[in-house]
Amino acid sequence: MNMENTPVDRIPQIVAAQRKFFGSGATLDINFRREALQRLAKALDHWEKPLAEALWTDLHKSYQEAYLTELSIVKGEIKTHLRNLRRWMRPQKVCTPIKMMPSRSRVVSEPLGTTLIISPWNYPVQLLLNPLVGALSAGCTAVLKPSPYVPNVSRVLGEMIESTFSPEHVAVVQGNRTVNAALLEERWDLIFFTGSPALGRTVMTAAARNLTPVVLELGGKSPCIVDAEADIEVAAKRIAWGKSLNAGQTCIAPDYLLVHSSIKDKFVAALGRQFRKLLTDNPQQATHFVRMVNERAWERVTGYLTEGRILIGGHSDRADRYIEPTVVEVGADSRIMQEEIFGPVFPLLTFDTTDEAVGFVVEREKPLALYYFGCECKAARVIRHTSSGGACINDTIMHIANEHLPFGGVGNSGMGTYHGRLSFDAFSHRRSVVYTPTWLDLPFRYMPYSWFKAVKKLL
Repeated sequence: MNMENTPVDRIPQIVAAQRKFFGSGATLDINFRREALQRLAKALDHWEKPLAEALWTDLHKSYQEAYLTELSIVKGEIKTHLRNLRRWMRPQKVCTPIKMMPSRSRVVSEPLGTTLIISPWNYPVQLLLNPLVGALSAGCTAVLKPSPYVPNVSRVLGEMIESTFSPEHVAVVQGNRTVNAALLEERWDLIFFTGSPALGRTVMTAAARNLTPVVLELGGKSPCIVDAEADIEVAAKRIAWGKSLNAGQTCIAPDYLLVHSSIKDKFVAALGRQFRKLLTDNPQQATHFVRMVNERAWERVTGYLTEGRILIGGHSDRADRYIEPTVVEVGADSRIMQEEIFGPVFPLLTFDTTDEAVGFVVEREKPLALYYFGCECKAARVIRHTSSGGACINDTIMHIANEHLPFGGVGNSGMGTYHGRLSFDAFSHRRSVVYTPTWLDLPFRYMPYSWFKAVKKLL
């Protein structure tokens, strides 16, 4: 199925209509925001089956995985915002120093305005609608741009949004990079982009023309360190799950393995067993193992299979866009170690000391996630001496499941955070307001500063 592009000449009209609607003040009221969130929640229930079917068609994503990693996360986010919105919107009292008495100070969260949300194909429901929850909660309007690489999901999302919201509040624009370029020509009050670092640079360049703030949720090579003290069976099970989820097409998937040389053979054997437990001896027949999004992705990822010595797996099928979970022992300078893999191929390197593993990570770009398996005393040192968007100790992926934790990158893996309160904040401006009464007007601040000596002591 090919996705039909939204005519680019319609884009300025959509933006103008949203800017006018936002200017009317309709989105400022808490009841309006709550009702919008409730409508989105009802729409997710109503469209759950079509969305799940589309995810299966485009990605071979099972209903269980679709619900756990896409739908349930958005539903949980909506519940969090509905439960806390009144408190988040309330002006925040802050201290006022003696030198400003009798003034009082507040921080007011105001919506940024008309926003653009561009989502990728790997979690096309979650990564489009989760930011939308923040936009609705904060009182913004939003133009949503789904990925053309999952045309069935994007079509269903478009139909769902169009049947749920008026286009001057929330609109969907469909299409390829020509449409993206047209969208980025417009002036926005915020651009929220999830995708690759390369496209993130394009978005940031476009945003700079209008000094538009951006939230960039990117990716990178997230290391998975398995130290000598790791519980090998538990580590293998959790790592196999993290890499198998969405067939490794996850921005926070463990990208490469750093395994202590003393446990390499035992760990590789355990990892192979755990892959088989999760996906059977023939993962191609497993109904819950996702496929590569398209043939180009299949070709790119299978190209890594010749990079080193295959320790686990190695089978693939072009016609089915299938790649078996594969572990490849490689050198640090191999091509697979220079690019984000975004697939079920796992390069493995060994180390002899924890400091060596830390040094390997620090020499490279800051990743979106870091995973460490071992004792917590060493884990503390690893966390202290490295930097990443998020991290898990003796686990993978699960930091994204806690809506009370910020989710976002650092450096090459992105900027800005969201989830829970932080989603509300991402689409808001925290405005400082000082209220000064008129019943008292102290003279010390006025020229010619006759009270300067006394005031200097207060400052």
